[in-house]
Amino acid sequence: MTVVVSNRGPYQFHDDGGGGFTARPGAGGLASSLRPLFESGAAGPDGAWLAAAMSDGDRAAVHADAVQVPGIRLRLLDLDPGDYRLAYDLVSNGTLWFLYHGLFDLVRRPGFDARWRDAWAGFEAVNRAFADATADLAADGDIVLVQDMHLALVPGMLRDKRPDLRLTHFTHTAFCGPNSIRVLPRDAARALCGSMASVPCGFHSARWARAFEASAREVLGADTSIAPTFVAPIGPDPAALAALVDTDATRAAVADLEGWVGDRALLLRVDRIDPSKNVVRGFAAYDRLLEASPSWRERVVFLARMNPSRESLAEYQAYRREVELAAERVNERWARGDWQPVVLDTRDDYALTVAAMTRYDALLVNPIKDGLNLVAKEGPMVNTCDGVLCLSAEAGAWDELGDAALEVHPFDIEQTAAALDAALATPADERAGRAARLRALAAARTPADWFDDQLTHAG
Repeated sequence: MTVVVSNRGPYQFHDDGGGGFTARPGAGGLASSLRPLFESGAAGPDGAWLAAAMSDGDRAAVHADAVQVPGIRLRLLDLDPGDYRLAYDLVSNGTLWFLYHGLFDLVRRPGFDARWRDAWAGFEAVNRAFADATADLAADGDIVLVQDMHLALVPGMLRDKRPDLRLTHFTHTAFCGPNSIRVLPRDAARALCGSMASVPCGFHSARWARAFEASAREVLGADTSIAPTFVAPIGPDPAALAALVDTDATRAAVADLEGWVGDRALLLRVDRIDPSKNVVRGFAAYDRLLEASPSWRERVVFLARMNPSRESLAEYQAYRREVELAAERVNERWARGDWQPVVLDTRDDYALTVAAMTRYDALLVNPIKDGLNLVAKEGPMVNTCDGVLCLSAEAGAWDELGDAALEVHPFDIEQTAAALDAALATPADERAGRAARLRALAAARTPADWFDDQLTHAG
């Protein structure tokens, strides 16, 4: 049997008001990539999925013994709410995410005080609960695929508790290098790296694998035995993407989009509002494009489809305001008549997002760091306008797509503006050639390939 262990599960449960529960597909790339593999049987006939009960509805479904969905043997853990909040908000999102993506302003943050120590104890408790539940669920010799930074201590705990299991840990984010890992308290860094080093660890990019190996040796010692790492980038499901495009909702959204974009070029970005996504510098580069190349004024619209994220964290609240102000500045400076240079859209409207991906002339993906970035693959796969991808080399997807994309440097506003200019001005024949290469490269890997790689490397 194969057991997948992740923080977020494939479904969220909601009280239907009549004594039962409705299961709705969970958000996030991991859930949307893995769920079809389980439901189709591609994950194996006896596959199981262990995840956290994240919402009140999830917890109520656990207590009512109603965690049942077709095609998936699903178990949700009703964790201590205090431990879970501390582990998820303060350690996973507030510390590891910032550390791995190089987001800390080290003059000011982090500061590992007594509250953080309480959070780390919560992180250990949550990981211990997952390890214990997995040990109880898995049969002798089963394969266990542990997912992401939230559960980075689980592999070591499981290795100690159940040495018979074949394990992997897959990190979906970037990873930091040896200088940055030293920011963590030494005991936390040793626990983290020691656990991950005890099992084969997978990453979306060879760069992140090398960074982990260097960090582990820095923390654990140069002669420490580290289990082999492997690189297994995930890709979109082509059939699922095609089905999303071929819906009445998407067709209606395309028509609406054409109505207000008209014959103007469409520059698109699709992101969470997250400091790692580098949204503010993207708007600054667009502002510089309009300043340096007056011919683009009134001829291009920058649609930013942004999803609010982690709004319980003060840093994310502040960054959202920075994003809003950056968009307002561009519009105040350049808007003319019926032309709004930037459309910042934070509505929950996935049909519009898919429609925009089919219609863009240039797609901007300029993260400071990104484990992979699925949008960089999804956009080219559904685009029908031979759109040009402007991609940061700091995204894991650069390893696969760089030959057919235009590089943007995440910190170089002048260079990014020039890349946007080049993308929008690319001749039709060159656009067609780039788009064809991008489609082929983006479709080269599927969720099934990624899943199979983890099974192959389990040890």
